Amino acid sequence: MLAPAPAIARKPPWIRVKAPGGPVYQETRRLMRDLGLHTVCEEAACPNIGECWSKRHATVMILGHVCTRACAFCNVATGKPDPLDSHEPDRVGLAVAGMGLAHVVVTSVDRDDLADGGASQFVRVIEAIRAAAPATTVEVLTPDFLRKAGAIEAVVDARPDVYNHNVETVPRLYREVRPGARYFHSLRLLSLVKERDPSIFTKSGLMVGLGETKTEVVQVMDDMRSADVDFLTIGQYLQPTSRHHAVERYVPPEEFAELADIARSKGFLLVSASPLTRSSYHADRDFESLRRARAAALS
Repeated sequence: MLAPAPAIARKPPWIRVKAPGGPVYQETRRLMRDLGLHTVCEEAACPNIGECWSKRHATVMILGHVCTRACAFCNVATGKPDPLDSHEPDRVGLAVAGMGLAHVVVTSVDRDDLADGGASQFVRVIEAIRAAAPATTVEVLTPDFLRKAGAIEAVVDARPDVYNHNVETVPRLYREVRPGARYFHSLRLLSLVKERDPSIFTKSGLMVGLGETKTEVVQVMDDMRSADVDFLTIGQYLQPTSRHHAVERYVPPEEFAELADIARSKGFLLVSASPLTRSSYHADRDFESLRRARAAALS
């Protein structure tokens, strides 16, 4: 007889959110369905989906909904992906125009099965958004394109306004949390973006509560600043199912505030650190803050 799966630790009060709903939420959901698009909001079971979709903010996930990797923290399906959809970029452009977005975040699953890791699809999506909604600023959250020569450069040359790639956790935990990735490759990706086009804002994120120490988190901050990362996000890891990596600790809000202060002292243009912070949470507002911070730094 199989042993029962371990229970997921009960969330503290500062993590709990309202169930999603309301007319604008339903309208956003219906638009995504009608255009046959996936969102990381749904696939990754983001706790902020109710708030974001009620404001017509949705993070589009391209390249299908099946990932070629099996990270221990992620709720996105793993397996053999579907063939590339050549019409997907146009549908993304229609969705962005339809929602009237000032700023959009485009992410994807890992596609290790593709020769370029899906970079050319990112390029086509950026172009389609610019054609359908010229005033919309574009943020990409890409996979690491590990062993995909020229992929990072191709996306950078499409000139997204923000290039985000998350390191996710501290180096010591990569083998158990993010086994298909390499910490220093992710840092090099972020550094390469800045080297190739200094005008693009760079952004990266960390989860806490996976068993890392404060010293390790601070070291990652230093590593990110060495890679010239502009914007750091830090959020609480939430265990999607009993099969995923367990939450080692729920970090209280005051510790997030302390980490934010440390990060700001290291020179990031912007820091967002709270239990519910996610890569795309308040991305439109944060982009305007980034622009103001850069302008202030240059004045």
